[in-house]
Amino acid sequence: MIRGTGHRGRAGGFTLVELVVVLVIVALAMGFVATSITRSVSGAEAREAARNVVAALRYTRTRAILDKAETVFYVDTERRSYRAPGKSEIILPDGVEVSITTARSELTSEAAGGIRFFPDGGSTGGHVDLMVNEREYRVDVAWLTGEARLARPEEG
Repeated sequence: MIRGTGHRGRAGGFTLVELVVVLVIVALAMGFVATSITRSVSGAEAREAARNVVAALRYTRTRAILDKAETVFYVDTERRSYRAPGKSEIILPDGVEVSITTARSELTSEAAGGIRFFPDGGSTGGHVDLMVNEREYRVDVAWLTGEARLARPEEG
């Protein structure tokens, strides 16, 4: 005959304290994931904006060559916008800052300026910088050839 020891086993399950601790840990993890996703989306928006700036600069150069006339790509740093000739002004996404480095003769104010393209394909040269979350995307324009290309500067 088998006798019980008189001790009852603990019923399976979790205590309220254990459940609360797990929920707090999950909430913290979700907060970290949401923050990193937000930063990634901003980075993706900045890359896309930089690619669009490259395309607008290339369009401006092409217009100069085809029209056999000087054309100017304008950047307004206060409005965070840019404009190619014959196109509507493009406002950059929230959180994306822009700056332009160009020839002094192409500055229209302290906050705005342009890069001029000539009928032979050349330009005044310069670069447009887009910044978001401490990342910088630089669009370089070669003065001799007018070539626009995206280059992310080395960190450090």
